[in-house]
Amino acid sequence: MAKLAEIFKTFGQEYMQLFPNLPREHRKVIKAIQACRSGELGVAIYQCQNCGEFHTVNRSCGNRHCPLCQYQKSQIWLEKQKAHQLPGPYFMITFTVPEELRMFIRSHQELGYSALFKASSQALKILAKDQKFIGTDQPGFTGVLHTWGRQLTFHPHIHYIVPGGGLSSDKSGWLPSSPGFYVPVKALSRIFKAKLKKEMEKAKLLDSIDPLVWKVAWNVNSQAIGESKASLTYLTPYVFKVAIGERRIVSVKDRIVTFKYQKHGSRRYRTMSLDVMEFIRRFLQHVLPNGFMKVRHFGFMSPNCKIPIEDIQAMVRDHLDTDMSPGKENQQNEPKAYCPCCGGVLIYVTSIIPMSKAYMDSS
Repeated sequence: MAKLAEIFKTFGQEYMQLFPNLPREHRKVIKAIQACRSGELGVAIYQCQNCGEFHTVNRSCGNRHCPLCQYQKSQIWLEKQKAHQLPGPYFMITFTVPEELRMFIRSHQELGYSALFKASSQALKILAKDQKFIGTDQPGFTGVLHTWGRQLTFHPHIHYIVPGGGLSSDKSGWLPSSPGFYVPVKALSRIFKAKLKKEMEKAKLLDSIDPLVWKVAWNVNSQAIGESKASLTYLTPYVFKVAIGERRIVSVKDRIVTFKYQKHGSRRYRTMSLDVMEFIRRFLQHVLPNGFMKVRHFGFMSPNCKIPIEDIQAMVRDHLDTDMSPGKENQQNEPKAYCPCCGGVLIYVTSIIPMSKAYMDSS
């Protein structure tokens, strides 16, 4: 049994009794992880294309906070993004907030997370438009919200996957960034802070925040990732990452959960041990509000952009003078399952779902 599922199966009911006013979304996650791949959600039936053998697989919960369900989703997402990749450099730009502001955001999650997206995306657009840097009216980027630190503490931040450039004002050409530089992070930090403060003013919540927050320096990090294909492969885990994955959980023994983590800037793994109730509390504080979109696309990466991605790819290729073309590089290949008997490709046939849909509704 997966370690996280073991924790929730063994201690989930106790946790819910200990906290009877637990948010509904948290209860949903507990029940979903308990049921994931256990057979309670039914089975999916596959048939081998080669030998004709039938195989059954316990159905997954599909919950976005379940680590077992995210790997397959990440691979499907990666294949789809290959059709939208651009040649040239990519960047990962990360926006964080000071520690003094984190508990306020935790108490106002939907508002706080939305404000983080709005303030950070506006800051990126403002500096990308500056002629000193790129001079584009329409950059494009994808933002991913994370809320955890390495020890499962509450640490909201947004990772942006950013192609190095943007469209010209007449939308007919490509304006590149420097290969290793997108926009200055100190200026990004100042604009981000000002925009977020303005959002808090609009919400009439500025008085609930310590004024010192607006006087300290904020942190934005920009990292050049490299060319498109390698960068997408590198960044995909960030999109579907959950608070803690199975590989990081070392042991569950005598009501103590031990997991490994790395300090910032270090590759050496350390371990931390928590009482199981505290571990569950830390995990559940990262459950997102129901329906909240943690991945958002902006500018020419938005599905609302009227310019076909193929036209943008052609603009970048023309600028780079490269013959990289769609075709095989951008073909979408859904991840396949293979027959354990002969290695043939398994084809989905049908699913058998129990009469009770309580667990499915919790996904």
